[in-house]
Amino acid sequence: ASCVQHRLVVRDASSLQLLQLYTCLDQIQYIEWSSDSLFILCAMYKRGIVQVWSLEQPDWHCKIDEGSAGLVASCWSPDGRHILNTTEFHLRITVWSLCTKSVSYIKYPKACHQGMAFTKDGRYMAVAERRDCKDFISIFVCRNWQLLRHFDTETQDLFGIEWAPNGCVLAAWDTCLEYKVLLYSLDGRLLSSYRAYEWPLGIKSIAWSPSSQFLAIGSFDEKVRILNHVTWKKITELDHPATIASKKTIVYKEVEKSPTVDTERLSFPPTRALASSLFSTQSKYEISEVPVSLQYIKPVADRANPKVGVGMLAFSANNCFLATKNDNIPNAVWIWDMRKLKLSVVLEQLCTIQCFQWDPCQPRLAVCTGGSRVYLWSPAGCVVVQVPGEGDFQIVSLSWHSSGDSMLLLSKDNFCVCYLEREEE
Repeated sequence: ASCVQHRLVVRDASSLQLLQLYTCLDQIQYIEWSSDSLFILCAMYKRGIVQVWSLEQPDWHCKIDEGSAGLVASCWSPDGRHILNTTEFHLRITVWSLCTKSVSYIKYPKACHQGMAFTKDGRYMAVAERRDCKDFISIFVCRNWQLLRHFDTETQDLFGIEWAPNGCVLAAWDTCLEYKVLLYSLDGRLLSSYRAYEWPLGIKSIAWSPSSQFLAIGSFDEKVRILNHVTWKKITELDHPATIASKKTIVYKEVEKSPTVDTERLSFPPTRALASSLFSTQSKYEISEVPVSLQYIKPVADRANPKVGVGMLAFSANNCFLATKNDNIPNAVWIWDMRKLKLSVVLEQLCTIQCFQWDPCQPRLAVCTGGSRVYLWSPAGCVVVQVPGEGDFQIVSLSWHSSGDSMLLLSKDNFCVCYLEREEE
């Protein structure tokens, strides 16, 4: 699904054939599929309205108007039959049921980076709250939206919460001014508290492994700390030095070359499409000999949000690899072997890493750098894929299909779908 101004366009994922075209009341600012792909939500924050469309019954639609309360966020519940709207100034979260048309309210949600989290099985929801200048967490049963547990947290300014994939442990972490990770059980008991250091800037990113065995914490000191699920103690620190010295680490360096074309031998002037393909630079990967010095940017200390520390973390679907990005070294992706807890591969790109994401079915990482190329890594090696087409298609984000057969590539104004062929077994 995609939106153009106030129109919602639904296409077939395999052929991009147009299936449905819906017209909303105003410019669409956010869209989201229900978990069963039968409904799609369109949020218009400026007007405080959410419209819901049915794929099975095109004539059916639903309109939710928050009125004077306003609207700043909207999302589906895991069952795909309830919509959670957050009102302006985070006064409350309104839970709307599409089945019974009933309404429930959750008061005092906190305005933070990640203040709402569902367990993977969709049974429970955790909400960060702020009351009387103190942080709390409430856990609700999604079946009937009844409160299961309500407890305060030992945080100065709670920044985010996230469930482990098995739904047994909830991680809560403090603002970057206070290095603190708290781990709670489903019944609200504090299982463990972790603090690496005290005074400098603290946590920048957090990621659970799919097996729930590891919790990776990216910090402003350019390190990733891995906690284990048995004792919740640190088992290792992963450094991001500017010089790669280990001979056991493979460094793939992107190099760009301009093709040599003799235009005088062309019997006709090249078309625009042909010219762009003839004269555009081509890139490929080369394996660098260690030691390798990566491009390191010294952060400006007197500015807000300094480009420093590990800001991106992602585990592969099979738990074997962890991909990281250190914002001090913006052109590199670090791939760690979690079986050995060692650095396995570094991808050194020509431009700044914008986004990376693992294939949901196999250990294959897709990377984009704001240009017209997609970079794919797997344990077998690296490949550069040029996106065909006229003009400069600048990829700023990407997303894998759940089957791993295709990938959505997004620029500021356009999108395209990249289809990958599977090897015959």
